[in-house]
This record gives sequence, C-alpha cells and structure tokens, in this order.
Amino acid sequence: MAGRRRRGRSVLRVIIVAELVVALLTATGVVFAYQRIDRGITTGETIEHQVQREKKPLPTSEMNILLMGNDTRDCAGCDIDNQAGEGGSDTTILLHIADGRRSIYGISIPRDTLVDRPECRNGNTVIPAADDVQWNEAYSVGGPDCTVAQVEAVTGVYIDDYITLNFGGFKDMVNAIDGVQVCIPEPIDDEVAHIHFDAGTQTLDGDRALQYVRERHSTANSDLGRMKRQQAFIASMISKVMSADTLTRPDKLYGFASSLADSIETSPDIASAGKLVKLAMSVRHANLDNIKFVTAPTTDFPVGDPNWGRLQLTPDAQQLWDKVKNDEPLGKLGKGAITAKDPNGDKSTAAENGLCS
Repeated sequence: MAGRRRRGRSVLRVIIVAELVVALLTATGVVFAYQRIDRGITTGETIEHQVQREKKPLPTSEMNILLMGNDTRDCAGCDIDNQAGEGGSDTTILLHIADGRRSIYGISIPRDTLVDRPECRNGNTVIPAADDVQWNEAYSVGGPDCTVAQVEAVTGVYIDDYITLNFGGFKDMVNAIDGVQVCIPEPIDDEVAHIHFDAGTQTLDGDRALQYVRERHSTANSDLGRMKRQQAFIASMISKVMSADTLTRPDKLYGFASSLADSIETSPDIASAGKLVKLAMSVRHANLDNIKFVTAPTTDFPVGDPNWGRLQLTPDAQQLWDKVKNDEPLGKLGKGAITAKDPNGDKSTAAENGLCS
C-alpha cells in the first residue's frame, strides 16, 4: 500500500508542473468522472513543424511540451487586474522532459522579448512573417499554432506537444484545492493595476492568486519578476496538491481536474484523459529536486534605442536551447533555478524577484 501511495504522489507532482490534469489518476476508475473530464479537453491543431527532430543513434524518451497561458479576459472575474487583455500568450514555458523521464526543467520566455516570427498558420489562415515583434504577439495573431512555430524557429527546438490554459481554469484550479500558500516579503502596492498585498505568508484564493501571478508594476524588473512569481506559485501548488489535505479528498482532486480540463486546449497527440494519464505515468519517477524552472537569458535594449523597454535574447540563450536539443542538464545555466522542492529559489533569486528567502 505504501509503495502504491509513493508512486501516485510522484505522478501527481509531474502533472502539476506540466499543468496537466492532476486528478485523472483518481478518476480513471470512475467511468462517469473519467468521461466528464475527457469531454472537457479541447483538441487543437496538429503542429506544422519548423524544424525536424534530430535522429539519434539510440531510441530516446525525451520530449518537449510548450505550455501557454493566454491573457484574454472573457471568463468571469478574469479582468480583476483592470487590464483589457489582447489575447496574447501571457505565459510561455518550454518544458523539457529528459531522456528516461526522471528530470524536467521548464524555461520561461519573457513576453516582451523581441524576435523574428516565421510565417505560420492559424487553421486555414496564413499569418505572414514579421521581424522584431514582441514574443506574445504570435498568440494574438495566430494562437498556439503560431506560438509553437515561433518557438521552433527562434530556438531550433522541436516541440512534441502543446497545452494552453485560460485564466478561468487557473482560478478554478486554485479554488478547487482551497487556495495556495505564498510568502510575500514586502507589501505590494500596484497603483496602476490596483493590486495590493500585505507582506507575509498567506493563502490565496483563485481571484487573489490571479492578481498575484499577473501583477507586474511593483518591481523594477516587471515581467521578469512576475515570471519568477509564476514559477514559485506553480511549485507551491505542487506542495498543496501533495499534502494529505488534498490527496485524501477525492472531491478536491476531481474538482481540480474538471476545472482544468474545461480550460485547456492541447495538441491532438495528448488531447484525451487517457493520453494525459499515460504521459503522467511515464514520468512517475521524477522527484521534486529534479523539477526546475529557469528564465531564458535576456537583456534590455540600451536607453535611446528604438526598442528600449523591450528585451532581447543574449548569447546564453542559445546555450540554453542547445541544452534542450542535446538533452543535457542545465549545468551553470540552472544557477538560481526555482525547484518544486524550493519554490523561492536561493537568497539572491528571492531578493531579486520579490520572493521570500
């Protein structure tokens, strides 16, 4: 019995990090629940690849999944940050699952990064290529299809599958597990978006959690700091789902899975409850220490440059893409990484990004 519980916990850890349907494992034995969750998942378009997967001398089980959160405000209460939203990708994480499925790292790509977007398709519509455009514009003009094409063109990394999540699903997911705990080192007083938080450890419900992960005006590094908070929040959510208070409550797990399934769109290869469970089972041996989050290396454009206020990828970014393509550990590029075991990262990372040390 203890062995079965440990295996189940490992599976749940990875599903959370990949923004997949955590409670499917508890629902597979209940036909109604399983079918309900299965029907909630939206099937997206097949990926039209910009690059080809490199042939390797031996079979490999590595894979790359692109995770996207869109910034539309068409769900109830999703305009709580008082911003209109333009349908862009508010969050983009390239998730690399290593050969053997025992380690995972996610790379957040800042939405203000300027890149060259390739020609892509959104259904039957051809979206023309464009140079020096903001990263999240790809989702605005062409949805997940164009974002995947952009990732492959910019990084050279082959994307196996993608998952998108809207704000409504995020809120309901947090509420289903009775909130997620965060630690805020200093008060947040964002007069632009009218978002305010007291300092200290607190449990956030769905509305407040959405404010926390979207707030971007109270720190000098804006989007970069927000991405670190998003990474830390995901890691904290792992701890909450792994707690006895959640694992022993099938109603919470089912609520979590149901609300998330209703709010995700995936590539066809993983667009079913059964396929997501199969993927989760394949990474059941990954542990919290081996689930890491880093941010793609960027730098500001110099003051006076026409692109000042936006970001550009640095040469280290190419090294990071090479790590993914060659299925290598992060090494020195993982310095200061947030892990599922340590959501706030080291002291320097915490101080820089508005997290508790």
